[in-house]
Amino acid sequence: MKAIVVTDEAAGTAGMTLVERPEPKPAINDVVVQVHASGFTSGELTWPSTWTDRVDRDRTPSIPGQELAGVVTALGYGTTGLSVGQRVFGLTDSYRGGGLAEYVAIEARNLAPLPGDVEFTVGASLPMPGLTAWQGLFEHGRLQAGQSVLVHGAAGSVGSMVTQLAREFGAYVIGTGRAVDRQKTLDFGAMEFVDLENDTLEDVGGVDLVFDVIGGDIQRRSAGVIRAGGTLVTIAGPPEARPADGLAVDFVVEADRAQLGEIVRRVRDGRLLTNIGNIATLDDAVAAFNPTERISGQTIIRVRP
Repeated sequence: MKAIVVTDEAAGTAGMTLVERPEPKPAINDVVVQVHASGFTSGELTWPSTWTDRVDRDRTPSIPGQELAGVVTALGYGTTGLSVGQRVFGLTDSYRGGGLAEYVAIEARNLAPLPGDVEFTVGASLPMPGLTAWQGLFEHGRLQAGQSVLVHGAAGSVGSMVTQLAREFGAYVIGTGRAVDRQKTLDFGAMEFVDLENDTLEDVGGVDLVFDVIGGDIQRRSAGVIRAGGTLVTIAGPPEARPADGLAVDFVVEADRAQLGEIVRRVRDGRLLTNIGNIATLDDAVAAFNPTERISGQTIIRVRP
């Protein structure tokens, strides 16, 4: 099969190559999926799990890519809940990756059924940003209707999902980003926009929840705009600051079949919009992940026509 592999963390996405690899076999509780579309998070190349297995053994050359949508072609021993020929989408274990390939072996529990009226490219765009937004808002942020949420990177793949889900839940949403992101952020449902390059973040003041995807100085300053008892939720590493009399939580997203079902249900009925910026073929994936200009939204790889 064709697959994208990486062997050098320092080289980043420029070190990706398209090669031939053996098709995977399903282990116990696995399925093999013929991948029709897949996604990639650039941060994967900085994660130890991309380069080693769970007992710290080197696993390069690694096939990255955690998000995928496709069709089940084989079942491992003891696998239940899925069937051969079923359309599915989901998120691989970060220690296995493998989505940027024509076939992938993945734990069945990490997949959810993909309805027939949802395109594979759409399915592949949902797992990472959708689950990150859902878990950050509802499991870790414990969002309540009527609260206010400050969403950093609100025009991005994760931020746009956070904005839409929080708005649907009845929150007052303030999005941040660059000036060019203003209209896109408002189109996704934010009530206000803060230009991080030209506006003063501290003028926001008094929000219940900050959803941080940036870290660093922005994260530290964000702690100061959270009202007492509020929460800072971040995916940018261990928090460097916490709100007064409040919580600071960092988390790693996990696959969840029920949550994937909730997310795709909202896509089907129009409550949740995807944020795909570019679709490329597997042959063109390396170039697509090394763009010469800024791409707004996710890059999705269409593995099969």
